[in-house]
Amino acid sequence: MTESLTAFELLLQIDRRCRLLAADLPSQPFRQDSWSGIGFRLGERWYVAPMGEVSEVLHEPRCTQLPGVKPWVKGVANLRGRLLPIMDLCGFFGHELSPLRKQRRVLVVEHGDMFAGLLVDEVFGLQHFAQDSLEPVDNEHGPVSAFVTGQFQREQSWQVFSPFALVQSQSFLNVAV
Repeated sequence: MTESLTAFELLLQIDRRCRLLAADLPSQPFRQDSWSGIGFRLGERWYVAPMGEVSEVLHEPRCTQLPGVKPWVKGVANLRGRLLPIMDLCGFFGHELSPLRKQRRVLVVEHGDMFAGLLVDEVFGLQHFAQDSLEPVDNEHGPVSAFVTGQFQREQSWQVFSPFALVQSQSFLNVAV
């Protein structure tokens, strides 16, 4: 007469078999932590926003202009039934937006009560960097530097830009003329 196993004993038996079979699998001797973000361009500068700070990337939508706002506020767009304010990030920092409309994209930022679209010149998709290659940023003087937390070096410098810090800043929130 065979003895029946309890559910727990059966799970232990399966666990032992899996561990024996896994013993022959090669192990990864060194795991390098990577940092990922959304790469984008503003003018001649390359930036990367942390993955958790951009909820989606859109083509430039049609906007309804708003009266009495600063010129860098492009208007509002309907995003699946929600009103999304579209902000020209180049204009906010005092630069010209790229004339190439086909390349422009909107980075959607949702942080607390803030829901905004940041219009950028171009998006380069997901970028991965070794976590330990993050460097402090040069003492760049300019309005962007308040939102840059570091940089990664490749063919060019990728500055780490924080959309969350931007949407919490008083200068960004003050859109009225």
